[in-house]
Amino acid sequence: MKNMAQTVKIIDNAYATSDEDENVILMLSSRSQEDNDQKRKRNREALANLDILMERLLYWKKTILGVKTMRKLSAYVFWLSKAARRNKLRSTCVVIVKLISFVSIMFYLGLTKNSSNMTAPYRLPSEVKCPVIEARASRESSNSSQDGNIFFIETSDRMHPNFLFLCSVESAARAHPESKVRVLMKGLSGSNPRIPRSMGLSLLGCFPNIEVKPLDLKDLFANTPLAPWYSSTLRKWEPYQLPILSDACRIALIWKFGGIYLDTDFIVLKNLKNLTNSIGIQSRYLLNGAFLSFDRRHKFMEHSIQNFVQHYNAWIWGHQGPQLVTRVFKKWCSIRKLIDSQGCKGVSILPQEAFYPIRWQDWKKYFDIINSTEFEGLFQNTYAVHIWNTFTQGKALKIGSKTILDQLFSHNCPFTHSIMKRDH
Repeated sequence: MKNMAQTVKIIDNAYATSDEDENVILMLSSRSQEDNDQKRKRNREALANLDILMERLLYWKKTILGVKTMRKLSAYVFWLSKAARRNKLRSTCVVIVKLISFVSIMFYLGLTKNSSNMTAPYRLPSEVKCPVIEARASRESSNSSQDGNIFFIETSDRMHPNFLFLCSVESAARAHPESKVRVLMKGLSGSNPRIPRSMGLSLLGCFPNIEVKPLDLKDLFANTPLAPWYSSTLRKWEPYQLPILSDACRIALIWKFGGIYLDTDFIVLKNLKNLTNSIGIQSRYLLNGAFLSFDRRHKFMEHSIQNFVQHYNAWIWGHQGPQLVTRVFKKWCSIRKLIDSQGCKGVSILPQEAFYPIRWQDWKKYFDIINSTEFEGLFQNTYAVHIWNTFTQGKALKIGSKTILDQLFSHNCPFTHSIMKRDH
């Protein structure tokens, strides 16, 4: 009887253990089902992101990238799609990062290739006959504390500026007859300090307030946190060297000397000297340093230099440019969103129509034909127009076509416009 009781007890324990195991199995099965549901959800999100990525790739294909590049991208995207569908989420993330880096680098290389084509020497004579220069009357006050400098820079070694470059400088010179417009060119420094004979530089020489000077980068960055940064960049390759170098030059120039900085794809419509300690907003979320106007040694520029070095990232397009001034301004004003502020602590934010009335996404509008009334209304509240040369440089401008860009040239840089007529 004792043995029988022990046997029954063992059987009962076995049944109890079996019930517990069954509960554990059911629980694990439930967890496995939840994990599978989460994996499916993540996969759906990954595929949705792939759709967005494909839309961006199609845009890049239409704008700047070539056929061979797109074949490589197509192979990447095909591999990416397969990885996502096979639940290889880690691999998918890795490939997404590599793909974005690859596209960004190819995008930049395509831009520099097109840019070099656009700045080839002209077919015109190396010198031009200067016209009678009639500067536009300045309606704005010039009682600014700035030193009166207006800066343009060329950080490559190119010495043959294109027509948009020439129009930018001419329009600034006409709008600011009382100021020095300084064009700093890296190609003039070092072993080539003499200004070569070229049509473009000859045109700029027609204006008494334009000075073409060497751009000595080592001297410019001296005694700033940018000096060790510049020394280190000389020893390594980076994908966006020229744009980043330009970003560094502008903040160093304005901090050291004060004044106004403009990108060479601006066309100036009005006098800018009443815009002190100001920066323009490009969109709801982003400022842009293509226009800067600050007093000498201004703290905002000092913070920009420090942030440039401390948070340096050479692999993200715009990180050292528009994103830099946006980061610094948000910290300067202790805000999270740009729409929460129009300026603070002596730094003003100018509305989008002041410098970026046409968004970069809408750059093709510059080639729309409009009448004079529409033209005046479009730029009624605009000081200078950013032409987005990155995109517009690949499209031919028909002189006399009455497109927006043609009218901007004819009204604000008539000398350049007249030479373009000869070239056509």
